[in-house]
Amino acid sequence: MIYFSSDPHFYHGNIIRMCERPFEDLADMHTALITNWNAVVGKLDEVYILGDLVYKGKGSQANEILRKLKGKKYLIRGNHEKYLNDKEFDSSAFEWIKDYHVLCYKDSRFVLFHYPILEWEHYHRKSVHLFGHVHSQKYRHPEEDRAINVGVDNNCFFPVSAETIYSRAFANFNLLNSEYEKINDRQEINNLLETEI
Repeated sequence: MIYFSSDPHFYHGNIIRMCERPFEDLADMHTALITNWNAVVGKLDEVYILGDLVYKGKGSQANEILRKLKGKKYLIRGNHEKYLNDKEFDSSAFEWIKDYHVLCYKDSRFVLFHYPILEWEHYHRKSVHLFGHVHSQKYRHPEEDRAINVGVDNNCFFPVSAETIYSRAFANFNLLNSEYEKINDRQEINNLLETEI
């Protein structure tokens, strides 16, 4: 399985107050985030982290957190990835580290970037944009059916599966396509009828 997550902000005590997270303290938040992650992610699953794993943390702290999280991990850099520059950080914890990535999934593409963007690669085709950075649940992307915030604050502090994303983004897409095909079929029938009369 493939999962997505963003903005856990490990080691960021003030995020609890700032984002009204339901945790007593940093230790409580760490325990909940790690427990939730490992409850859904298996050892062989892939998880794309769309930034801000650790806030102002040291390389050793990031190492400790990453060792506790199951799955193969990929990182899209956010604006708080300072630990990457710490010589103690073990970058082999990630399969790769990028700023932007396009993931092919089924018959679609998932465009991964830390920040929300208005248009993305294959925007006019079957694609979806996954982002983080925005912690507020009040924020609504203008294309909210196909631009989905995978941040922990917006997903009950759990990673989100690719299948959940796909179903949410393309449920209406397939209905619209089938209606469009019906209209095209009707048009062809009408054209044939007009020519035969």
